[in-house]
Amino acid sequence: MVIDGYDDDCVVAGEELLGLPGFWAAYLLMLCRRDEERGEPSPEWFGADAADVDAASDALSDAGRWPALRIPFADGHTAVVLGRNFEDDPGTEYFVVHPEWNRPGHLATIDGHDSGPGLAWRELLHIARTVAAGAPGTHDAHARLLLLLPALGDSELPGDAVGVVGRALAWAGVPVADSTWLAAHLLDHTWFAPATWSLPGSSPLTGGEDPYEGILVCDGTLSPRHGMRLAQGISREHSDRLARALGTWTGA
Repeated sequence: MVIDGYDDDCVVAGEELLGLPGFWAAYLLMLCRRDEERGEPSPEWFGADAADVDAASDALSDAGRWPALRIPFADGHTAVVLGRNFEDDPGTEYFVVHPEWNRPGHLATIDGHDSGPGLAWRELLHIARTVAAGAPGTHDAHARLLLLLPALGDSELPGDAVGVVGRALAWAGVPVADSTWLAAHLLDHTWFAPATWSLPGSSPLTGGEDPYEGILVCDGTLSPRHGMRLAQGISREHSDRLARALGTWTGA
């Protein structure tokens, strides 16, 4: 089993795909929009060859092999990008799993019925930089940040966000002269509308759908995290552990 709770034979570890020459263009071109000066989005924006991008796209969308791109972070948690390659209803799922949970924590879905955003900038950056050595998955901070970028939707990006994404793009093979421009373009055209994230405040809640304190909630009405717990059915202890793993809470 590649992912707890996903025992479908189609699900395979997909980290080897990151080594394909056209992978990053194939994965991130969906975030790009037409630019007045540069025209329609193209593989050249990423310094990639069109044939390589086509090959990577085919691998990412193979109906017989659903690639699971795993991003292990603190305390046994793993963020997962899953290519849900149904022939008639393809999509990409973003979620968090933990071996002690009964079901995944839903972040976002990109398909015909989009659901998101799933991550605030501070969470994305914290997960990308909190590498769990020895756990299966990808461990390069640049790769981790770019893999989770489509789930982002944050109206309060810090001033250094373009530089952070630009350095990741340069690592991924984007010409250095273009990496800052492309980073700004991607952050300006995130898949999900920018949303506001906040902590729900102290709460004695022990059940229902209300969030525990310590984990951000989203004001975007299409987000799975719109006033909801990130992971349903977990205990307060596990929620506190998740909050610490996400870097949003340091409470006792």
